[in-house]
Amino acid sequence: MNVKILADSASDLSTKHYNEFDIEMVSLTVHLNEKEYEDGKTISPKSVYDAMREGKSPKTSQVSPQTFKTIFTSYAEANQPLVYIAFSSELSGTYQTGKMMEQEVKEKYPDAPIHVIDTKCASIGYGLVVLRAAELANTGASAAEIIEMATYHAKHMEHIFTVDDLEYLYRGGRVSKTAAFVGSLLKIKPILHVDDGKLVPLEKVRGSKKLLGRIVEIMEERGTDLHNQVIGISHGDDIERAENLAEMIKEKFNPKEIVIEMVGSAIGAHAGPGTIALFFLNDEYK
Repeated sequence: MNVKILADSASDLSTKHYNEFDIEMVSLTVHLNEKEYEDGKTISPKSVYDAMREGKSPKTSQVSPQTFKTIFTSYAEANQPLVYIAFSSELSGTYQTGKMMEQEVKEKYPDAPIHVIDTKCASIGYGLVVLRAAELANTGASAAEIIEMATYHAKHMEHIFTVDDLEYLYRGGRVSKTAAFVGSLLKIKPILHVDDGKLVPLEKVRGSKKLLGRIVEIMEERGTDLHNQVIGISHGDDIERAENLAEMIKEKFNPKEIVIEMVGSAIGAHAGPGTIALFFLNDEYK
């Protein structure tokens, strides 16, 4: 019985990925126009971005404890190994809820082969960790081997990204009002990264023309063995810039593969339209 991989919707993987690799997915909740939606299932990222462009402020909430409990119980009863690879604990309470429900289910089924790991990653950076784990699971690897590989990829995953408007990150409590105001005024584009699961400003670039070039330079500075990697790019409804970035990367590093996806509704509700994010490993690809 192969190990089953569970991910949450903040991995920003497409339905194609879930089907191809037989990955199970749980949704974070998006609150918009006084309605609740399941990220990745009952709301499209485009509708979230359009609402934000109209000045609306969607909110998000974590996966419910009951959802985890139901899934974990079904795997415990079947005695099927399950590895839940979770969205960064620094950006959502979903990992903590999953961990809590794992412990609760194990009170009744102490030998249940259920494992919950915190990637400290987000969007397609997190999605790439999930895909690598799912590839291994499909070859019949053990839970221990999958956890070791996922932990390695998560630890070495770089997230380099920029947002089109700092106002969205301000609304989500990620930057100060002054930074948001000054940035918008001076046409300063921030480059941020994820450090130990948290969003951290890296540097500022004036004008969007220099932006992608600088992101590629940072990739060269931080990346290792880039031609041998699967690179991830996610975008907030800006496929043109995402494809421009992919072309620059192909030209310079010629990686094994580039996965491009839209930033999903849950993460997009905080980052906003125009976000461009790049993901690669700062150590060799395993």
